Amino acid sequence: MKKNILLIFTGGTIGSQLSGDTINTDGSAGFKLLQRFAEHDAKPDSVNFKTLQPVQILSENLHPSHWPQIIAAVETEDLSQFDGIIVTHGTDSLAFSAAALSLYFNGLAIPLLLVSSDLPLDNPQANGVANFLCAVEFIRQIGLAGVFVPYRNPGQAMLIHLGSRLSSCLPLSSDFISVQSQAWMCFENGCFHSLQNLAPGARAPIALKPDFSKRILLIRPYPGLDYAAYNLDKVDALLHDLYHSGTACASAAAGEQYSLVEFVKHCTRQGIKTYLAPALYSESAYASTRELLDVGAEMIWNTSLEAAYAKLLLAYGNFDTPQAISGYLAQNLAHEQLGN
Repeated sequence: MKKNILLIFTGGTIGSQLSGDTINTDGSAGFKLLQRFAEHDAKPDSVNFKTLQPVQILSENLHPSHWPQIIAAVETEDLSQFDGIIVTHGTDSLAFSAAALSLYFNGLAIPLLLVSSDLPLDNPQANGVANFLCAVEFIRQIGLAGVFVPYRNPGQAMLIHLGSRLSSCLPLSSDFISVQSQAWMCFENGCFHSLQNLAPGARAPIALKPDFSKRILLIRPYPGLDYAAYNLDKVDALLHDLYHSGTACASAAAGEQYSLVEFVKHCTRQGIKTYLAPALYSESAYASTRELLDVGAEMIWNTSLEAAYAKLLLAYGNFDTPQAISGYLAQNLAHEQLGN
């Protein structure tokens, strides 16, 4: 039986080609991907694709306002006519889009897979065709509802990541990992093998509007971070990244402008809520973490930075009261929370 797949092109390296010494998006690159699929797949005639291209950007240029365009491309279709959805996407912001789509489409009844390429498809070393072939095969063989990212790091096996747990690409490489280096499945010799005992798509869904707040400030920690440099006039909430141990500078020894504790107090006085991520929940915590929680910062436990950011954008775009926002953040919508 033929599988019907909604294929949405958004640009990225997989939708680009090299011209001279410059890589940029190209409108014909997506159809080159389909040509490569037909050349490499054993049963290309067993799949029907309907193609759309709502945006055409390099993913480093992605803005949260692009997500509603991708969502609209999906929701304007009669999804009962499709067995799965594939969204091609660049690698730079892939983890953020995977998290955003996982959380928004928390009640999706069919699989949605984001497919990227580490190099333009004309490069024989590119993994884009292999990632795409895996996505199609996932729809053929598994067909499980949820948002997933198939990706093969150079020299490694093909892995399938939960979209809500994908981490951003490792620095100075084209490698992707899931949080805690625990992918969901692997794909070898034409077969899928589970690596974690999870059932994506089994959660009670929450209907959301595709409204992503533009008033969430994300700050990453580093030694010497000066909080006095930030203007909070257009900020509703702050998400502060943490070091791997769930900490950030709580000391004012070098000056109050370098202390996150003092900055949280400053934000609170201006009516701005501070959230912290990522951190694993534990009965014990560093003194610096305790200080941050004691002054009113709220931890988004057991969740990647990318998923916490996307979740906050949806929370502040969809809910009006602190109680509703906190209630939404506490829910585990797409297995974004580890241990659940």
